[in-house]
Amino acid sequence: MTSDGTTHDTVSADPAALRPAGGPLPSTSYHVPPGGLPPQTALLTDRAMFTEAYAVIPSGVIRDITASYLPFWEGTRAWVLARPLSGFAETFSQYVMDVAPGGGSDHPEPDAAAEGVLFVVGGEGRLTLGPEEDRAEHRLEAGTFVYLPPGQRWTLHNDGPETLGFHWIRKAYERVEGLDAPEAFVSSDREVAPTPMPGTDGRWATTRFVDPGDLRHDMHVNVVTFEPGAVIPFAETHVMEHGLYVLEGKAVYRLNTDWVEVEAGDFMWLRAFCPQACYAGGPGRFRYLLYKDVNRHARLSRTFL
Repeated sequence: MTSDGTTHDTVSADPAALRPAGGPLPSTSYHVPPGGLPPQTALLTDRAMFTEAYAVIPSGVIRDITASYLPFWEGTRAWVLARPLSGFAETFSQYVMDVAPGGGSDHPEPDAAAEGVLFVVGGEGRLTLGPEEDRAEHRLEAGTFVYLPPGQRWTLHNDGPETLGFHWIRKAYERVEGLDAPEAFVSSDREVAPTPMPGTDGRWATTRFVDPGDLRHDMHVNVVTFEPGAVIPFAETHVMEHGLYVLEGKAVYRLNTDWVEVEAGDFMWLRAFCPQACYAGGPGRFRYLLYKDVNRHARLSRTFL
């Protein structure tokens, strides 16, 4: 069992078997980084930490001077929360993208071998998928989820009056002989019903945008929801690397040997086998966007020391 509630002995490739009871959450919100700078009178008391097993990047350090700019993106800045790095994220990168009205890109992805997921947290925009002569257009709004396979042609522009904010998770797709790459698709957190964890009365649930039995996918990006007082009642310890961005609420999260307070706008990176647990002790729902690498053999080194 993993932090989004996947139990490997009950996975089915039949979509009907994955259809949860009930409907999407009636209302929700998503944290959007405010940028700016703290005042000169602010005290240097924050929760940022970087260890061998995990890292916490709190919302208070996602500021103007830590933003990056990307080639072929106009009117856009990005906060890089994770990138492949020895001793840090090994399988993925994650950006928070901030696109001003009129901004966007006709050439967003420079790496033809990279797959991606977009998850919109604020504003509106226009996404196109496919070559110029046969493009499909999609509207983007808070809660929109987009999967982009390697080599996918796409464009994205903010044609609304407010800033468009979204997460962009990128991974080098691991091809398997005999399996085709998945197709691009667009979904929404506001349309997909969360799947409750067994025995929790729906207090711990996961919104899954991909069938766990579809082995073409080598990463899952889900939204995990805890109602107030819900817990992960054991220290999960597993091979999957995680990136967690808190969309809503607050909780106490167990990271390796430490209990850490987290809230909306915080990002956590967990390396493979880092023990984790959660207690959602806030007054409202606790929700996070979860990345994990899945469905592939462990790579074996041919170098022996």
